[in-house]
Amino acid sequence: MKVLVVGSGGREHAMAWKLAQSNRIQQVFVAPGNGGTARDSHLINVPISDGIQLRQWALDNKIDLTLVGPEAPLAAGMVDDFRLHGLRIFGPTQAAAQLESSKAFSKSFMQRHGIPTAEFQTFTQAEQAHAYVDAKGAPIVVKADGLAAGKGVVVAMTLAEAHEAIDFMLLDNALGVAHNEGGARVVIEEFLQGEEASFMVLCDGKHVLALATSQDHKRLLDGDEGPNTGGMGAYSPAPVVTAEVHARAMREVILPTIKGMEKDGIPYTGFLYAGLMIDTQGRIKTLEFNCRMGDPETQPILMRMKSDFLELLLAATSEGLDQFELVWDRRVALGVVMAAAGYPMNPRKGDAIAGLPSDQDEVMVFHAGTAQHDGKIVTSGGRVLCVTAMAESVRLAQQKAYSAVEPIAFDGMQWRKDIGYRALAQ
Repeated sequence: MKVLVVGSGGREHAMAWKLAQSNRIQQVFVAPGNGGTARDSHLINVPISDGIQLRQWALDNKIDLTLVGPEAPLAAGMVDDFRLHGLRIFGPTQAAAQLESSKAFSKSFMQRHGIPTAEFQTFTQAEQAHAYVDAKGAPIVVKADGLAAGKGVVVAMTLAEAHEAIDFMLLDNALGVAHNEGGARVVIEEFLQGEEASFMVLCDGKHVLALATSQDHKRLLDGDEGPNTGGMGAYSPAPVVTAEVHARAMREVILPTIKGMEKDGIPYTGFLYAGLMIDTQGRIKTLEFNCRMGDPETQPILMRMKSDFLELLLAATSEGLDQFELVWDRRVALGVVMAAAGYPMNPRKGDAIAGLPSDQDEVMVFHAGTAQHDGKIVTSGGRVLCVTAMAESVRLAQQKAYSAVEPIAFDGMQWRKDIGYRALAQ
């Protein structure tokens, strides 16, 4: 079979790497791919980013299955377009992808279908948003309504931070948010205490299959300090997701979401990611939905997957997930993100990367913001690499990952030194 992975990040490198391990694969293409997928002899980069051109390329090259990694092509309707032309593709339709592309849509959806989430209000006018924040007090959370590459959330610990975030999102659009119809909007919601976890499943329109649990570190600096990012590291499994929390997440969040989407006339296919806040009593609230696998959680999750990823996706595109059983490596996988100088606000591009180790069974360097230039690998985005290792325990996986980070060098690189610390404290 010939398979196409759409995207250029670390998640897509991991997906393509995992697909290439299937016996039924003739070729894995990645569009547009990155420096890491260019280096891998099992993968071929396709330098096309335009959705219509890519669909035509998939038709011309008789692609058997397309897997969409990032949120932007999903929000733009790539799945609808490929299906319209008879191509097999895994992901949500444009209407279903609103669960991620519009915070306002997802919050009102959760409210309507009784899915536990934080109290919230939506605003288009800065003046009204400022008044609401003054009335509620801090800490409080301010979210941009549209897609913002994981950076559209400000957890404001002071009123000044909240007011600044409102102006940032409604007046300046300094985050480069892709606004939805009706222009700039913010969702302001109550601050929730607890521990965050990433709960990911596959949906085939009728059935749901949960992936291994994972947890990521959203803040730039050690100890969960500094600004929110797209994620500075992750590990799987996540000890905070106990069997009881897992059952609760399926019962209270995932299944009501799938049923609710069907009831609203928008059947859901694709990966569904629920960001959960889990309190000390094990109660959960939904922070957000993503309509794709998380990044960097995908990297450790796919390292632990023993099942054939292609067979899983074929089952998911033929309403056969109820017949599929996933098998996982019982070991822990942990990934450390190495980010560019200036990340998250102004990442620098073009810095040469030295000291990249060769791929191993238990240590993989997944590329995200990299490109090949004059035979060298250079930085081309905010999160540059995700150095991922697998071992018998969190501590051993952590040690192995950081050992693999040591020889890698590029100007201004940033990484956290404490990925996995929450799991070690459990």
